[in-house]
Amino acid sequence: MIDPARPSADGIVRHGFGLKSEVQGELTAAYHSELVSRIREAGHRWQIGAIELRLAKEFGFCYGVDKAIDFAYETRRRFPDRRIFLTTEIIHNPRVNQRMLEMDIRFLAGRYADGASFDDLTADDIVLLPAFGFEVAQLERLRAIGCLLVDGTCGSVVHVWKRVERYAREGFTSLIHGKWRHEETIATVSHVTAQGGHYLVVFDREEAERVCEFIRSGRGAAGLAADFRPALSEGFDFERHLKRIGVANQTTMLSSESLEIARMIGAALQERWGADQLKERFRSFDTICNATQERQDAVIELMADPPDLMLIVGGFNSSNTTHLREIAERHCPTYHIEEVDGLISPTQIRHKPAAGEPLLSEDWLPTRRPLVIGLSAGASTPNRVVGEVIERLEAFESRLG
Repeated sequence: MIDPARPSADGIVRHGFGLKSEVQGELTAAYHSELVSRIREAGHRWQIGAIELRLAKEFGFCYGVDKAIDFAYETRRRFPDRRIFLTTEIIHNPRVNQRMLEMDIRFLAGRYADGASFDDLTADDIVLLPAFGFEVAQLERLRAIGCLLVDGTCGSVVHVWKRVERYAREGFTSLIHGKWRHEETIATVSHVTAQGGHYLVVFDREEAERVCEFIRSGRGAAGLAADFRPALSEGFDFERHLKRIGVANQTTMLSSESLEIARMIGAALQERWGADQLKERFRSFDTICNATQERQDAVIELMADPPDLMLIVGGFNSSNTTHLREIAERHCPTYHIEEVDGLISPTQIRHKPAAGEPLLSEDWLPTRRPLVIGLSAGASTPNRVVGEVIERLEAFESRLG
């Protein structure tokens, strides 16, 4: 039987400290919403005066987020007097990261960092590895220091790592659908290069099509090398490294686009080398995150009968949240807010559009009644925040009524 408090053979605590029941009260107080629970029990529909609220059937915290947060609380409970650090944001949600600061958990990088660095760490310190995972070089450095490491990496992310490591060992280049600056993708590509492999990160179908055109024609390597430079492994050779490709994805990307990109790459390789060689030149993936898929599917289901407007709640830097907005905005006016304070008034809203920085918009809430509002939230968004958004809508409608 696994002792949850004992590090594994590689010196990492991967199963928490067996204190989940002891910290459950804190987790409930910080992140649970009775109102959200009632709306779920009522069939995900709620009447606010003359406004009908339709709540997506799947939204908010996923298993991987729950795990990372639970491990942070357990670690602080187990070691109340030790210094604890996070390598970066534990998840992409300001409420949760602020709570980490309140628990005296410090950040080594990112917007919440206070200047502490790896050079300040000692063997007496504890380092939490966030839901996005970690770079291989970071892990090696932390092991050399001798810190106690607590691994909150999402299991779906680990699954991607295993896939790309296998690609590298078998001589396949990893083509990853993702954002090359995102913490998860940065961690994933480090697992490729640690195995001696090469990678190329593509952001969308348009970038993937450029790669496909090169595979088919063999032309334009210099332009691709210049344009994709930040998203390539060191020493990447388009002619040599695109002959055998394994596709993977950042788990928070739009799943339908990931599947389409895999299809495109396979078709291009087949056109270039023939169907009889495809098996030896192409590997696809089974790394779509179930939670990401379920939340995207739930918004798609809502859009079968589009509401008058849609609210998406979650961190502005949350990839999975932005893709929920992307799905919804094809069908109705959609506003991505980070917190309840984004709903400033019935006439003003602070939100993040598809392109650019967050902005203040006027006259966002229609005055006509009846009105239907759809609501969903990213996988890093606590139910408490969703509940507060609903309560703010109730206050607006009460004021207008």
